[in-house]
Amino acid sequence: MLKFALLGCGRIAKRHSELLGYNQIKDAQLVAVCDVVEDKARKIGESFDVPYFTDMHEMLEKVDIDVVSILTESGYHAKHAVEISKYKKHIVVEKPMALTLDDADAMIKACDAAGVKLFVVKQNRFNVPVVKARQALDAGRFGKLVLGTVRVRWCRPQAYYDQDSWRGTWALDGGVLTNQASHHVDLLEWMMGDIESVYAMSTTALVDIEAEDTAVVSVRFKNGALGVIEATTAARPKDLEGSLSILGETGTVEIGGFAVNNMKVWNFSESQEGDSDVMEKYSVNPPNVYGFGHQAYYEHVVDSVLNNKKQLVDGFQGRKSLELINAIYESIETKKEVFLRFKPEYCRLGHEND
Repeated sequence: MLKFALLGCGRIAKRHSELLGYNQIKDAQLVAVCDVVEDKARKIGESFDVPYFTDMHEMLEKVDIDVVSILTESGYHAKHAVEISKYKKHIVVEKPMALTLDDADAMIKACDAAGVKLFVVKQNRFNVPVVKARQALDAGRFGKLVLGTVRVRWCRPQAYYDQDSWRGTWALDGGVLTNQASHHVDLLEWMMGDIESVYAMSTTALVDIEAEDTAVVSVRFKNGALGVIEATTAARPKDLEGSLSILGETGTVEIGGFAVNNMKVWNFSESQEGDSDVMEKYSVNPPNVYGFGHQAYYEHVVDSVLNNKKQLVDGFQGRKSLELINAIYESIETKKEVFLRFKPEYCRLGHEND
């Protein structure tokens, strides 16, 4: 039985605490929670009858813990991960793993030195339609890849950003690309392959925050394919979609819904057994924008720790999508095409707003 603790009891902690606290993950249990805001920690701690803390070190010293899930502000992920690694605890960190590449490297180095596993939450990779599409990709059913597109059209009004002072700031959060769309950016790169270059534009259309609420990105992949990222939290009056499209010379797949969970199109030049059932079997909408993937992700974490299995999204995988997001911001600032691999110079993510 793996003992999990939550560090950070904000919005996303509800999903994590329910899975672990209600014993929905085999061989996993919630044993403690921590937040610098005592009321937040108390609320979750009392809900699941586990001790709650306002000091991370006190929790780690007093409670027997195997894995810590870091659910704090994005800009603090690296600091917390490095500190927790010293206690020899495995780490699950919500997206994005960090805001700067230097911080991501520090996390990877610290966990390697401590001999602990670092898991970056990319739960949409475990969505059933996404798994099905990836199987088709690995089987070569798309042939030559031509175009990949992700769209995030969600609604986050000013009230959402006003909940916490760090939301929408460059130093601790970033905008729609870093926060809401980071899963979709990861999916695009995971499906379409390594990226050659990006060119991006953004705006802050409907809310008062430092970072962007709307962005469009043109992507060129190393295999010659092109891509488009469309991301906004300015959809009104409610969430519209979170989708992924893959177009190849011998097949097309589109996954829609509002959490990349609804198979919309499954067309291949050569049909295979089971194709006729795909639309029916993989068209279930989840109850919220987090989708169903967190449960499968935690099951993967437990299996990886207990059975020493390879992680699907380790620190290096998490760093790849972070590098892409940094490159996108670099392009926005310079108004130029940015080629990966690069060292950010003008990207504001992870820095105080001047």
